[in-house]
Amino acid sequence: MNIIVVGAGAMGSIYGARLSQHNNVLLVDTNSSLVDRINSCGITLEENGTERIFHPSAALKADATREADLVILFTKAMYSTAALSNVKQAIGNNTYLMTLQNGAGHEKILSQFADDRHIIIGTTEDNGAVLEMGKVHHGGNGKTNIGMLDGSHIPMLDLIKETFDASGFDVRIHKNIQSLVWDKLMTNTSLSVLTAILQCDMSYVSEDEHAFSVCRKLISEAVRVANAMGLSFQEENVAEKVRTTSAANKGGYTSIMMDIKNGRKTEVDTISGAVVSKAHEIGIPVPYHEMAVSLVHALEGRKPDDHL
Repeated sequence: MNIIVVGAGAMGSIYGARLSQHNNVLLVDTNSSLVDRINSCGITLEENGTERIFHPSAALKADATREADLVILFTKAMYSTAALSNVKQAIGNNTYLMTLQNGAGHEKILSQFADDRHIIIGTTEDNGAVLEMGKVHHGGNGKTNIGMLDGSHIPMLDLIKETFDASGFDVRIHKNIQSLVWDKLMTNTSLSVLTAILQCDMSYVSEDEHAFSVCRKLISEAVRVANAMGLSFQEENVAEKVRTTSAANKGGYTSIMMDIKNGRKTEVDTISGAVVSKAHEIGIPVPYHEMAVSLVHALEGRKPDDHL
């Protein structure tokens, strides 16, 4: 397959590197130094105590000389439109766009570049971290869950599964992929966002009664919205899963918490903001999520060294 991976961060590098074993892979990133590094030295993946070097191609933009079969988006949500514009020339009538980004609602941006019949959404349970330029630690394998927006099963899904599985991934095809997307969103829009607002580790939310009380209110709102969409979530089950995740991660920090700590923009608009957007569409009040979005954006306006 001709595959373009947009965004050469940790996850983009992991997928781009592994897929390059059996496919023509182009990594597109706006960091010219990283692009040069990948083209000259490849990508080093640190996995299970060993290091392997892979050699996908890299560029700042894709051109029209080779139409992509599949474009995988791995940028942060606020950069999605600009990132897809950099590969627009390679998106043809038969190109499929796939997002494995955090949060929900990404299909709204993808639909600007392809029709709904060519949009695949999903989640990944793999994780990774950039160790240095061109070198990534792959912390663990998990399932890659994918599906079509309308729940249909098309041959392209089977081809993606075959291609990805041959490269060491574990792809699962789902008829109702939104359930998987929102299942992951439940934790992010409650636990993760609270760690950003409180600037705390993950375990603090379950340890502090006031923090977990707010967490429960965020969960309650998200469950009401999801169930109004036709999904099926039990609030108590979600709350217990979030509490367990929190308690098991003493000293663990979420990416959105670190974004705030380091003065970076966050993906809150596709996390808590996705709940707010869908709630407004359906007509369900979500005051806690609205407050959470506003607080995170307010924190983004601070400098990293600001303190009381």
